[in-house]
Amino acid sequence: MSAGQSTPPPMVEVAVGELLADARLSAELTRLAGDAGLGRPIRHPRVQKSGLALAGHFYGVVPTRVQVLGETELSFLDTLAPDARGEAARGFFSLGLSCVVITRRDEPPKPIVQAAEATGTPLFMSAARSSRTINMLHGVLDEKLAPTSTLHGVLVDVFGIGLLLVGKSGIGKSECAVELVLRGHRLVADDVVKCEWRPPGMVFGAPADMLRHHVEVRGLGVLNIKDLFGVTAVRDRKRIDIVVQLDDWDEKREYDRLGVDDQFFSILGTPVRLVTVPVRPGRDMGAMLEMAARNELLRRAGKHSARELLARLEENAGLAPEVAIEDQPESVINAPVEARPLAAAPPPPNSSLARPDPSWDTRDRSDDRDSDRPPTGGGPPGPRPGYDRGSNESSAWIPAVRPKGDQ
Repeated sequence: MSAGQSTPPPMVEVAVGELLADARLSAELTRLAGDAGLGRPIRHPRVQKSGLALAGHFYGVVPTRVQVLGETELSFLDTLAPDARGEAARGFFSLGLSCVVITRRDEPPKPIVQAAEATGTPLFMSAARSSRTINMLHGVLDEKLAPTSTLHGVLVDVFGIGLLLVGKSGIGKSECAVELVLRGHRLVADDVVKCEWRPPGMVFGAPADMLRHHVEVRGLGVLNIKDLFGVTAVRDRKRIDIVVQLDDWDEKREYDRLGVDDQFFSILGTPVRLVTVPVRPGRDMGAMLEMAARNELLRRAGKHSARELLARLEENAGLAPEVAIEDQPESVINAPVEARPLAAAPPPPNSSLARPDPSWDTRDRSDDRDSDRPPTGGGPPGPRPGYDRGSNESSAWIPAVRPKGDQ
């Protein structure tokens, strides 16, 4: 799939009584009324603070969300006359709300308690401030209402990057996990990965309760990684950052060799970057997976190796554009090429064939003080090949001692 915005998957629901049973909430919330409505469902992980509902404006109120009434809303209710106060409370609780939480340190308003009991709406009170109560409810609701799914694969933590290994049975996912554990990384789940969606668009993986800390390796059986390597070799939960698809090596298949374009794997409606790695005998899969994790760390730091290389290639190609032959003027294309004898011109100065030749030196060397040096073979002394201080000849042929006359 292509990259796109993460779309929240359909939420599950949790009963009000089950939510209250959580230890984090039972110690903070006090039930005031509405025991008959503890079975009402909550379907949204975010609470709602609708102050205008007490004024009779019910637009936008979602009954399946937890409603919170803080000091601001209750102070408005206190300013009303007794009859108007009761009418506002009855109108608010007549919407069929899942539950209502008020945040106030003193006695709750009687019209609120009476309306909750009359409609069977669970009513709770928190002694903490509204901000702290809302954050506490969000933390519990995110966990209770998190959409879940189950995938067949192996989840490992490599350099802090969650790698989900997927592929057909027997491809070597568990063996890769054991190799990574031997390299100092951590196992999260083997065979069964329980995935949970969390806002704003993250997917976390955890092991099944019965398979926690265990891995199955063909030929060795079921191994307890925690007992073998200690608590530092396992982890109970990790965000899934990359999905690694392990495939059998196919000579006819074209694999991505640049890594410029990203591919994605959808988990609970959330796109996760996909990397396809072919498997064949002799390939060090542990090193390949470590490189995938290291590359992800570089990408998060703003370094994309493949795209940077491609940009440099395009930049260099733009500096020296090639001109096609059909774009040349006709006079240039049809112009005769002048033939030059190869022996008439000396080789380029920096060429390896550029050896000193006396015939190339046109200067008068009659007064050369070193001209009496006998030539090789015992013949009469002759002029020595000239040395041009400003020449650009190869350094391999520059004399080790310069002539005295040139100093």
